[in-house]
Amino acid sequence: MTPAERRATWSLAGIYALRMLGLFLIMPVMSLFAEQMEGSTPALMGLAIGIYGMTQALLQIPFGLVSDRVGRKKIIVFGLLLFCLGSVIAALSTTIYGIIIGRAVQGSGAIAAPVMALVADLTQEVHRTKAMALIGASIGVSFGVAIAAGPVIAGCIGIQGLFWFIAVLAFLAILNLLVLVPDPQKRLKHRDAEVVSGSFMHVLSNPELLRLNYGIFILHAILTASFVVVPLILRDAGLLSQEHWKVYLPVFVFSFAAILPFVILAEKKRKMKPVFLGAIAVLILADAGLMHLSSTLAGVSAFLWLFFIGFNLLEATLPSLISKTAPGDLRGTAMGIYSTCQFLGAGLGGSLGGWCYGHYGVQAVFFGCALLALTWFLLAMRMAPPKHWANLLISLQAIEPAKTDEFASELLKVNGVEDLIVHNQEGVAYLKVDNQKLDKQYLQQQIARYSNV
Repeated sequence: MTPAERRATWSLAGIYALRMLGLFLIMPVMSLFAEQMEGSTPALMGLAIGIYGMTQALLQIPFGLVSDRVGRKKIIVFGLLLFCLGSVIAALSTTIYGIIIGRAVQGSGAIAAPVMALVADLTQEVHRTKAMALIGASIGVSFGVAIAAGPVIAGCIGIQGLFWFIAVLAFLAILNLLVLVPDPQKRLKHRDAEVVSGSFMHVLSNPELLRLNYGIFILHAILTASFVVVPLILRDAGLLSQEHWKVYLPVFVFSFAAILPFVILAEKKRKMKPVFLGAIAVLILADAGLMHLSSTLAGVSAFLWLFFIGFNLLEATLPSLISKTAPGDLRGTAMGIYSTCQFLGAGLGGSLGGWCYGHYGVQAVFFGCALLALTWFLLAMRMAPPKHWANLLISLQAIEPAKTDEFASELLKVNGVEDLIVHNQEGVAYLKVDNQKLDKQYLQQQIARYSNV
């Protein structure tokens, strides 16, 4: 990457991480503080945890489409201002209803699609996948930091103080955008990073993508439903709220260490389907264990570790499967629908988890989560073994338009190039390649040959 590309990528990753950190900080503490709020019930508590996902799911694709017309930075600033406003509303609230409204406004600042589009505007095709991966990694780091830091910060300054802290994070993200992120020289449509509005039905008619969308919906529904009750059972097991990090931090760190061999097995050894099914089975086992051992700190800690092994492994492999399965020129659309399902699952999971806890108790929440994971496991058993193809973008800007078809034909002859779609208006060729077979030297020779015509 050029220095400008590195600055843009790291700055935008920081912006996205700050926003997601603000959303996640509430998750491990909301149910602990909600009992003190006027009008609070378990169902409303769950709604307060997850409602951000509903507004995010509703608005993220529209925000991305609007950014094509009015500019990426304007929409990102607008979204961060909404996020800041929601945080202030929640900080000033003393009732559960005010918290719910604030969380809904927080989620309405849906900047994911404009951020990805701006990354695409500011990076060359050859570096775009790396930039997207960095932003994806920043989300995982934000979640890990949030579940460990949330209880500590809330224990010191209370939940209202925590919301003021989140508002400051939003302000810092705006400063980051305005000061550090360069303006793109031109704004283009990037099919690998953005939603193409006329392609929804093509993506939604793909049964393999639908299975993956159902999976991310269930995964985040289970996550938010679980965090309605996990903070409560840690407290009831004798751990003070500000000390919950002593469970969350080692559980999260050691779960990441545990999944590394399985990621290598899935990607390098091409055992994606059995690893994927195994991770869902681990979720079922973890929820079953939490259902039976939710009263002991050791039991909760052990099965939370198991839960996060399954969760982190699935969170890492699902986007990879979407990328492998979707057509190269519709990857942005597929990821947009995938993210919508993810946030919708978070919203509904919190609400259903709170309702279930209020009516039937802690064990019922984990039983429901295990049942949801089981439906996913049964559906995933029918998935086709994924093709281990990577996406590769090649710029056509240096190639004479009259030679584009000939160039495309030559690329398809390269060993390891499995599929190719050319979009002349964008000046990009979208390739699916098998990296273990790809003749990179011959591919470079063909690119150099036609670039000099």
